[in-house]
Amino acid sequence: MKFSKLLILLALAISSSGFSQELRQFGIIPYPEHETPQKGTYKLPTEISYTTNYTAEDLKDLQQYLPNYPLKLKAQQGKAVLEINLTGTPQDIQKGREAASNGEYLPLEDEGYTLSIARKHIKIESPTTRGAFYALQTLAKLAEDGKGIVPITTITDKPRFKYRGLHLDVSRHFFDIDFLKKQIDLLCTYKINRIHWHLTDTHGWRLEIPAYPKLTELSAWRTASDINEWAEKKSTFCTKDDSQAYGGYYTADDVKELVEYARLRHVTIIPEIEIPGHSWEVVSAYPELSCDDEPGYRNEVCIGNEKTFRFFETVLDEVTRLFPSHYIHIGGDEASRMHWKKCSLCQARIKEENLNGEDELQSYIIKRMEKYLNSKGRNIIGWDEILDGGLAPNATVMSWRGTDGGVKAAKMKHNVIMTPNVHCYFDMYQDIPETQPKAFAYVVSLDNVYAYDPAPKEFGEEFGKYILGVQGNTWTEWIASGSHAEYMIYPRIIAISEVGWSQMNRRDAENFKERITREIKRVLHKGYNAFPLSPYVKSKQQIDRENKCIELSLSAERSDVQIHYTMDSEDTTPTINSPIYSEPFIVKDSVKVYAQLFENGTPIGTPLYIRADYHKAIGKSITYNEKCDYYHKDKRYTGGGDTALIDGIRGSISYADGKWQGFCPNNMDVTIDLGEVTGVHYIKANFAQCKNVGANLPEKVEIYGSVDGKRYMLIATDEPTEEEKLKETTFKEMGWTGDRMRIRYIRYQAKQAKPQYMFCDEIVIQ
Repeated sequence: MKFSKLLILLALAISSSGFSQELRQFGIIPYPEHETPQKGTYKLPTEISYTTNYTAEDLKDLQQYLPNYPLKLKAQQGKAVLEINLTGTPQDIQKGREAASNGEYLPLEDEGYTLSIARKHIKIESPTTRGAFYALQTLAKLAEDGKGIVPITTITDKPRFKYRGLHLDVSRHFFDIDFLKKQIDLLCTYKINRIHWHLTDTHGWRLEIPAYPKLTELSAWRTASDINEWAEKKSTFCTKDDSQAYGGYYTADDVKELVEYARLRHVTIIPEIEIPGHSWEVVSAYPELSCDDEPGYRNEVCIGNEKTFRFFETVLDEVTRLFPSHYIHIGGDEASRMHWKKCSLCQARIKEENLNGEDELQSYIIKRMEKYLNSKGRNIIGWDEILDGGLAPNATVMSWRGTDGGVKAAKMKHNVIMTPNVHCYFDMYQDIPETQPKAFAYVVSLDNVYAYDPAPKEFGEEFGKYILGVQGNTWTEWIASGSHAEYMIYPRIIAISEVGWSQMNRRDAENFKERITREIKRVLHKGYNAFPLSPYVKSKQQIDRENKCIELSLSAERSDVQIHYTMDSEDTTPTINSPIYSEPFIVKDSVKVYAQLFENGTPIGTPLYIRADYHKAIGKSITYNEKCDYYHKDKRYTGGGDTALIDGIRGSISYADGKWQGFCPNNMDVTIDLGEVTGVHYIKANFAQCKNVGANLPEKVEIYGSVDGKRYMLIATDEPTEEEKLKETTFKEMGWTGDRMRIRYIRYQAKQAKPQYMFCDEIVIQ
């Protein structure tokens, strides 16, 4: 009896993992909801005959797409290898057809499908053509993985979320229509169904508006490609015939061509027109739309001026003419209130409309624009700043400043698209910053993306139902070419596809690692400049205070490599003969590990050096001295609070991982009480530098020691080298090591050259 129960529990454990052994070998991304595998495989014919009950209109759309489909399909009367049947009512099918054009949300089941593969016969069933299209993508991926041989199985599938998107900023750098088509070709294979097209911003206006020709005659062209160099030239725009002109724009025909191309692949293009901030390109072309304060650079339009509303209404008239998308993104983010506070027209508007300050002034323009678009049968999406000053009645909120804005909007019963920057921003580094092209701020690794849950259980059904989905955002301040854009987008958007499609019980990080390792090679083979996955060992430390130890684990982003390591050895370079890492190290004092990845016996990347310490300050007392306090405005930068610098928890290569403590603009000045006089020979802290967000290494570190807490002696000073100061991104341990001395109190001061950000993760004392 006990043995029978054990077998039942074992079977349940295997089934709950969500991955059948037969399909584990296949690289389906995103992973389907359910499969019923059977024994055997089927070798697909070179040309697959198919029949379908599609309407003539739907069949025409399918046949326009098929030349781009990886498998060769040929229509046939009567019995065929592939049968594609729509099971929905005529109304369902019509809704699906409309949704393919205007992006209205379908019930999850209507995007779902059943794919049944038997010997010499394949059947696809779905309520809509979109679901059938996704079934075709799954079939193609099975065939691609099996080199034309597919498993005998039945897959029943539908998405977890309705919205699965990629954002692409074309304002900072212009990307042509062919590049955009190329991305849609690949994105649709991962069941991505939205492209959020960021058409306007400070650095360039990209959409032709006949009523306002200067927007493209002037503001589509700037005098330098590099945005920092352009800023040094006072952010001036020019005409196309200027010798320094850099930019471009899309005509109405360009837009129509792209929208139709995307529609055939069941992708909706959502345009974004920034209102009211990020509008330097607008006021440069039409200065009368700016506020009446002193002349010069400003990023906001004047909300007190009725010409501003006529301008945006005219622009949105053209946008709604060109884009069938039911949703129009109107920005609403990062608008400074400075000009509005000084502007007589804006202040008059506040008084006339009985508004409570500049926050409600911004809300006023958002609500007016929403009302205007609602009158045209459209709805708005805005960044989470549109919550400030009051949310427009029918607005969808795109939560980017973490998840708080999304939670707040959901509790107000507004639809939400989750795109928090710590998980979903593709302009961030994706690997060790010093090894990567210049990017923005911190690290958003593939693991960060895949680990994200847009609607965790704690949301509950009541609010979770308002989470429409997830989006990866590609801002292009530092991304000037299509090749670089692809490098930043892939593979992270592939992880987003699974985050948005697959149920949580179908997501498995280790299995995804196996699939993405194979998938990224195929993406590269197809001619996309994808990031080929990290060649470096990654590390993670967890503290166990009960047992007074650190658990140090190593990992790789790829599944086709081994980790070799050396520990506390003079020979710091691992070789093929060094031990293979298999399980975490338990560290009760200190350990130094060098680890390296090996592919087919050959080292790749460079060795990782990692030190783990269950050090003497863990659990002791720390005091932030006078004029020293850490950054409280963003919980990510608190490091966890008052004990963050001596909690034993080490930060990763991303200063925004919640484990680094930020100081701005003050110096770091703390005193640690070890509780008793103790022998000490090592006092060091780790700092992060990321110059493009104003985070720098300390100019100087001073360390003092005391026995009684009254009389302190200088133990050591430390400074970064001039070379280290110039690095865009780097990490440095700063402090002292030497002969053992007996002290109780340690005062650690990290001084800045000027007011700026400074990040520290741990002060280690041994």
